[in-house]
Amino acid sequence: MKYFDLAGYNASRIVQGCMRIASLDKKEIDMLIKTDLDCGINFFDHADIYGGGECERKFGEFLKDNPSLKDEIIIQTKCAITNGYYDFSKEHIVRSVEGSLKRLGVESIDFLLLHRPDTLMEPDEVAEAFELLSTQGKVKCFGVSNQSALQMELLQKYLSNIKLHINQLQFSITNTGIIDSGLNVNTEKAEAVDRDGSVLDYCRLKDITIQPWSPLQHGFFGGTFINNPSYENLNKKLKEIGEKYGITDTSVAILWILRHSARMQPIIGTVNTERIKQIAAGADCNMSRQEWYELYKSTGKTLP
Repeated sequence: MKYFDLAGYNASRIVQGCMRIASLDKKEIDMLIKTDLDCGINFFDHADIYGGGECERKFGEFLKDNPSLKDEIIIQTKCAITNGYYDFSKEHIVRSVEGSLKRLGVESIDFLLLHRPDTLMEPDEVAEAFELLSTQGKVKCFGVSNQSALQMELLQKYLSNIKLHINQLQFSITNTGIIDSGLNVNTEKAEAVDRDGSVLDYCRLKDITIQPWSPLQHGFFGGTFINNPSYENLNKKLKEIGEKYGITDTSVAILWILRHSARMQPIIGTVNTERIKQIAAGADCNMSRQEWYELYKSTGKTLP
């Protein structure tokens, strides 16, 4: 497993997403987390809404049963989605963090992200919440999820002592919106339309790590593109490259993200321990520039 410096943490290049662990029993969760750690994955992503809080609670039970592993684990959680709307109020952010801390059974959260943009955001109020949580030692680092460049810029203006370190964005071989406009500058192609304010370039300029979510999905939770007959050319190319490096199709799809120069940190959500091992093994491989572009074009995308 490859690692990189993320706000002073020695973070694995791959994140284990914990959205699906609510349905697992204690033995299955124990096996899942220990497999992640054995594979070198030390970064775990949560949200207060995952499983209605049950995912954090079960993860907290694991930490309680395995206190010696606490120092090996980096915990990230998200807040702000509530009852069908978004809430960036100071009261809600602070209350959400306190709930997550209780469920996880920890004294501090390593990374707290705002889950989705709240158009009613008062940035100075968010800043007050972040400053309070930081001063109290309840949150070490902060970030956002699904935000545009200017949304982050607006918020950062009010965060005088706090830097935004992370932005979670949907990105996969079949969901390439954040790179399409940059590849089609000065053309009249539909892909040239900038829908997110050049968020990829902004994050690179500001040293903000992009964490791609649903890295194996097509559409908005449309299912995996792996072995999907609608993506015949893509799967043929995945298999071809996988055979060359001795890794699986799934591993190649994650490697494609890792190959990007932005040093992204993809979030895998699988609870299949064998698949986790395969992905981790593939993360240590290197993909050529030509192979990267061949995969991009295998979905039907064209270059100018």
